[in-house]
Amino acid sequence: MPSLRSLALLTTLSASLIAQPDSPVAQPQGEARRSSPSEGGPILTLEDCIARALKKNFDLEIQRFGPDIARDSVEIARSAFIPEFTVSTSRSMSRTAPDGSSLGTRAEGADTRVSVTQRFATGTTATVSTRLNRSESNPSFSTLNPAFDADLTVSLRQNLLRGLGPEVNRAAIERSRLGVDVANLTYKGRVLDVVQSTENAFYNLSFAREQLTVRRFSLALADRLYEEAKTRRDTGVATDLDVLQAEVGVANARRGVILAEQSVKDRQEQLLALIGQFELDAEVGAMQIGEVEKTLPVFASSYNLAKQNQPDLQAQQIAVEQLKLDLLVAKDGAKPSLSVGGSLGFSGADRAAGNAISDTFERDAQSWQFDLTLTYPWGQVSDRARLRQSLAGVSREQLRLRQLEQNIEVQVRAAVRAVETSYESYQISAMASALSLRQYELEKARFDAGLSTSRRVLEAQNDLENARISELQSLISLRSARTALQRLEGSSLQRYGIQLQ
Repeated sequence: MPSLRSLALLTTLSASLIAQPDSPVAQPQGEARRSSPSEGGPILTLEDCIARALKKNFDLEIQRFGPDIARDSVEIARSAFIPEFTVSTSRSMSRTAPDGSSLGTRAEGADTRVSVTQRFATGTTATVSTRLNRSESNPSFSTLNPAFDADLTVSLRQNLLRGLGPEVNRAAIERSRLGVDVANLTYKGRVLDVVQSTENAFYNLSFAREQLTVRRFSLALADRLYEEAKTRRDTGVATDLDVLQAEVGVANARRGVILAEQSVKDRQEQLLALIGQFELDAEVGAMQIGEVEKTLPVFASSYNLAKQNQPDLQAQQIAVEQLKLDLLVAKDGAKPSLSVGGSLGFSGADRAAGNAISDTFERDAQSWQFDLTLTYPWGQVSDRARLRQSLAGVSREQLRLRQLEQNIEVQVRAAVRAVETSYESYQISAMASALSLRQYELEKARFDAGLSTSRRVLEAQNDLENARISELQSLISLRSARTALQRLEGSSLQRYGIQLQ
């Protein structure tokens, strides 16, 4: 591969500089190697970074609350069909003052009621209630004083038009269940985003470190050329202008090293912020990227994967289903309300509470009630407006789904082309880097033979540096293009063996 050949030539040339203990650039180059951020410490792989990001990334920790909140929404919706217990008790007292013709009266009372109400998915509401009342008056106006009254009542109510059937009454539960799926898909999409961001940050840091290596290599070459120019000037072979040009070359190379060091620090902190929390001072050891994938993607397979695994598309499909449930409820709400109800009760009375309760179950005293209620808002303006809103909402989200499908197709096409173009660009830049290295070697040989000037050598050195950095940029662009395509395909989870609960 051209890039490997050019890298080998660069390594060989660097080794030749370091191997000269008497060379004026041997010491600076040794310092550069010791301070190189890409050496020392355990090797950090991309898989390591992904694993750390899944555990400590702030965005993922925040997003993990979404599915839990959505699951609680299901429980809230289910609570509409959980029995409801009600207990109430009260005490009362009334007194009248005596006047000239009658004595004053005093009456006391206590009332306790217990009821259970159950709503069913059919729309039926059932209530069972019991009541115990105690009353006592002075003077007595009843044969029972004190008197205990007890009753037991069973009542049912059913709407015959609105809210009839499980499909309508359980719509809120089904909508909440779909909301859990949406929350899980949102979390999945955030995981894919974090994986992509971590990959890009990893590649950017790798590029920054390689760029720093190239800049330091160029600085070593510029230092050596500067020392040789001074030696040649002292022997009368070169002029002061050659020395000045070489000195300017050293200054420019040193500025490039300073900027490259800043870039390394910035991109290292960007990576650490993604894979940890408040660990910006942590050391990042040597990095291992891996070989370049030579297999190019195929649009048809990538597009099929995107349609199957794209969380945004799946979430939009579920959103349409949720709005269809809202439409179902709106259609039901546009109907008149015709409810039928009935109740059956038994009661008992005695001086003792136990006897009064016992008489209730004897069913000697009973009552029943039947009612029919029709409610029809005049013109049903609000109900019809809500129905129109629901119809428009479904149509709008269905169009948005179609738009999203088209956008995904456009994005996949562009991503596949980006990978293909980046791969060709990388191959070409690798060849150009190898050619620039050969041209530098030839120009340097001509300079050593007295057939060239330091300016020509500096130009060849700059061309070599730019070509090598261009090769690195092409490599990072290729990897970033593949990362973007895998994000669209949703295949990053399988690639790194990520299992989502």
